[in-house]
Amino acid sequence: MKKFIEEFKEFALKGNVMDMAIGVIIGGAFASIVAALTDNIINPIIGCFSTGGLEGWTITIWKAELGIGAFIMAIVNFLILAIILFIMLKGMNKLMNLKKKEEEAEPEAEPEPTKEEVLLTEIRDLLKNK
Repeated sequence: MKKFIEEFKEFALKGNVMDMAIGVIIGGAFASIVAALTDNIINPIIGCFSTGGLEGWTITIWKAELGIGAFIMAIVNFLILAIILFIMLKGMNKLMNLKKKEEEAEPEAEPEPTKEEVLLTEIRDLLKNK
């Protein structure tokens, strides 16, 4: 049990899990923004051409009433979210690639010689001069 708890701590404290949690929270916020967009802007515009907007589009089969309009609005919400996430992901990938290119472009600095190397170099130079 102790090993399981240690493994879970290691997993939970990794950056990937925290990044994923932040992504879920931001995704939820985007979902509410997109829902507000479709409910308050897109649906009323469509409502100009039909009564009740898309919410009024229903099909009745026997006693069941199918909300086709609500389903279409859910698809529109999904497509808008997918486009936003795609654009954000492309932007993040470009930034990551830019950062990698900058790191690759930077020439590596020569490491400083150790004290022993400096002393040996001085001894060599002194012996050369004799």
